[in-house]
Formats: sequence, C-alpha cells, structure tokens
Amino acid sequence: MPDIPLVPAHWRFPAHPTSVRRARHAVAESLPYGLPPYLGDDLGLLTSELVTNAIRHGARREDEDFIELVLWPADGHYWLAVSDSGTGKPVLAEPDADSEGGRGLILVDSLATAWTVRPRPIRGTSVIAGLPFRQGG
Repeated sequence: MPDIPLVPAHWRFPAHPTSVRRARHAVAESLPYGLPPYLGDDLGLLTSELVTNAIRHGARREDEDFIELVLWPADGHYWLAVSDSGTGKPVLAEPDADSEGGRGLILVDSLATAWTVRPRPIRGTSVIAGLPFRQGG
C-alpha cells in the first residue's frame, strides 16, 4: 500500500494589504512544533513577498478577488504556492538603486531552492517556491 501524502494547507484571503499579515500568521501557525527557527522565518518572508506581489500585480479589484495560498511538504522541501487571478508573469528584474520597490522576486530567488511561475488551469497565475527542510538543501 502506498504512503498517503499529507493534505496541503490551503487558505484564501481577500486581495487586500491586510491579508499579508494574516497569510504570514496562517503559515506560521500551520508549521509543526520543533521546526528550525530559520525555516519558519524564511517561510514567513516568502509568504509576505509572494502575497504582496499577488495583491499589487495580479489581483483585480480587492472587493471581488482573492489570493490563494497553499503550503505542503514534499521531497525534502516546504513548497509555497501563491495564486491570483492575474495573467501576467512575474519576472526577476534588477531595479534601479533609487527604486522603492521591485526587489520582492530578488528576495524570493535568494531564499528559495527553486521557484517558478505557472498559469492556473482556468484563470490566473501561481508562483511556487520551495525551501529545504534542512539548511544547505
């Protein structure tokens, strides 16, 4: 008989800036006791960056739209997927030194072992990032 995988944690939040803190808190609360502190911190930071980007660049109207967040362990990683209704594809860019934004994906790229952008089957985009259970991969 095959091993039955864990059910991923799944949340939906309004596409509103107050949801960033709520999403980060939901992820922190779902993590098992005894997890290395750096992993919880890094997952919180990834959550903040990806949810913020989804709200700013992917969601439509905040009173109609939601951001979806899924967290699951697999293959020695915690995987985090943040989805919105937008059709754009986030791109890693180098902002000017004077720019006040545009560094979120640089942070995601430096923290995550792997990350990608995928279209959703019906509508929207998901950004998926993975962090290893153990530091150093």
